[in-house]
Amino acid sequence: MRKYETVFISDPDLKDKARQDLFDKIGNIIKKEKGLLLNFEEWGNKKLAYEIKKKMRGHYACLTYGGTGDLVKELERNMRLSDPILKYMTILLSDDVTVEQLEKEILDAQPEEAPEKAPAKEETVEKEKVADGASKEDEKVEETQEETS
Repeated sequence: MRKYETVFISDPDLKDKARQDLFDKIGNIIKKEKGLLLNFEEWGNKKLAYEIKKKMRGHYACLTYGGTGDLVKELERNMRLSDPILKYMTILLSDDVTVEQLEKEILDAQPEEAPEKAPAKEETVEKEKVADGASKEDEKVEETQEETS
């Protein structure tokens, strides 16, 4: 199995529902071809370097996935036939990757549970209060130094 990254530019005028349907279609192709989707990032609308299909802007997205050459062929075939996709480019990131390594990467990328983060927020608020108090004390010290000068 290999690890790939595909960056594609879709029509910026697509409605949110149509764009989501396009993203779902791409995800289904990866599943159907027995690939593993590691990461999907939407980079948003950006200005193009040159006009493509009479558009000066495009909606960028990036997929990182594991699969075979057949998966890439099928994905690119569907992108070529899809009107909303203006351009795409696939890059081979890793030549020999096991399924276990890819699954571990998926687990590592997932955020930790929220209950563990809640106490950290309370600590941050307390630290901010302490920092605010320290800054007020520093201001008093500066005022006292100015009066003595």
